[in-house]
Amino acid sequence: MLSFHNNVQFNLALTVLKNFMSPTQPAPKKKLTQSAKSVQKREAIVRAAIEVINAKSFALATMKDIAASLDLRDATLYHYFPDKQTLAYACHQYSFDRYERIFDIVNSTKGTGGEKLKRFIRKMFNDAAFNGPQLYLGDFSYLTAAQRKFVSVRSVQLISVLTGFIREGIADASIKPCEPEVVVQLMLGMLIWLGKWVPTIPDMTVDRLMEAVDVFSFRGLEASVSVGSNA
Repeated sequence: MLSFHNNVQFNLALTVLKNFMSPTQPAPKKKLTQSAKSVQKREAIVRAAIEVINAKSFALATMKDIAASLDLRDATLYHYFPDKQTLAYACHQYSFDRYERIFDIVNSTKGTGGEKLKRFIRKMFNDAAFNGPQLYLGDFSYLTAAQRKFVSVRSVQLISVLTGFIREGIADASIKPCEPEVVVQLMLGMLIWLGKWVPTIPDMTVDRLMEAVDVFSFRGLEASVSVGSNA
């Protein structure tokens, strides 16, 4: 049996026991970050960060720039993200999650490989028009090693799905015979760059973009030459 020589020791032991039995409750601010309103604020910050980083690059974009685009104090951003690197990583996660949702929608529909590829591109443009652009994937060297691995793995998954659409199209004759891996790399380069380029073009629409992609990527730029003409 425990014995205490005086009330001081007893009170000290009681205090330690209470602290052990009753863990410190999270601060109200931590609870707030789990609320629906806070989730919306976090997503708004991520979307704004994507636009600012795409426009200025990760190196030149600042937390103050991102906060200013939302009429917030930069201290508000640090409530959700401890630093710019963590915020940029969240932007990559958000972008890949959007790609994955589009893939799920496209894969759930019927059609040829060519139709699925076009459908994916159009839905990606529609998603960007509604939710803002995806983060530019051309450079993510500023992330930690673990974060870079995540982006690399998700990038391989993205390439695999697009390659699958092209292989399916070759098999059903909706796409000309080609090297799917090479075509996907060229197409991804175009799609990734559009995230940085499109916001600078006034009055750009999804239909205008799809027409350009259709001409360049699906029909080709070379005009048809009739038989007997001088090529």
